[in-house]
Amino acid sequence: MFPFFHSIFNGSEETGGFPESLIKAAVERAVDGTDPWLRAVSGYKKELRPAVLLAIAHVVDLVDSIPPPVVLSRTSFENNPQLHPFFISGDELDTFIAKNKPLAELRKNAGEAREAHALLFMEKRETWILGAELVGEIITSGVPMMTVSFESHQLVDPSVTESVMRRKLKIRAFDHLLSIALKRITAVKTERGNLERYRALLEAKLNLLNQVGWGFGEAHTVVGEDLEKTADLLGKIEAQLNAIGSDDEMLGKYLHCVIKVLSNPAGYLWAIHEKLTIDRMGIKRGGGDCNTPELQLNELGNAEGRCLVFVPVTIPLCPV
Repeated sequence: MFPFFHSIFNGSEETGGFPESLIKAAVERAVDGTDPWLRAVSGYKKELRPAVLLAIAHVVDLVDSIPPPVVLSRTSFENNPQLHPFFISGDELDTFIAKNKPLAELRKNAGEAREAHALLFMEKRETWILGAELVGEIITSGVPMMTVSFESHQLVDPSVTESVMRRKLKIRAFDHLLSIALKRITAVKTERGNLERYRALLEAKLNLLNQVGWGFGEAHTVVGEDLEKTADLLGKIEAQLNAIGSDDEMLGKYLHCVIKVLSNPAGYLWAIHEKLTIDRMGIKRGGGDCNTPELQLNELGNAEGRCLVFVPVTIPLCPV
């Protein structure tokens, strides 16, 4: 959809500079990816530019810090303890690779390429259980233990070279920031829309109360109290709407949502590096266990509370 962005992360960013044409294109991508109506805001390009540059720089640093890939195959699974916690068995790994449609498509069109590069994403699950443990020569039951498992595996952006894969990840990371900004805009629009609808209902009720002849007959006291409460609620709704902004202020507020996210990208998308010791039963152990290798985990976290384990991998295109 945005072919220009394939060149914005083509290696030139390593010098610390970006071509002006690509900066402008990235600004337009930020608008297209959130709310195209932002173009109606006077000076939107100038306002977005500093935030876009910060977001690009963060994305470049984030992806470039990802460690080198590991081979993902049945043979490597059997020989590399770092892969053992991620799959139950070699059969499960084979099935996972075989069912990946983007990888299968890449295999058909890979030409002479002998391997694919991708990012393996997983969700980490930690659960407390009661188990048994050998303490000295005595087996003790009912011992609290934490199990660690990895679920919801995804293989993202398979590519014929690592550089292409990393470029795709930079694009994906930038777009993820835009998706967070879009959710912020949507939340403001939803809040305003709900308040507008509530105001319309209160105004209709206020008109109805006036039409029934407030002040006439025995209904005077009841209707009068209802009218006063309705008017009070209507005043509060008006105050909330004024706090959000008038119609002609809303686009500026939406633009601010985008700028707020892109100007602080590390606050919305970040990398986490964790060390875990997990035995073959999936039990989390203390560090320094000589019988259980230490697992180096890399995770991506975001401001929405989601955290995914990621592993850059190389997959042989011929069975290994």
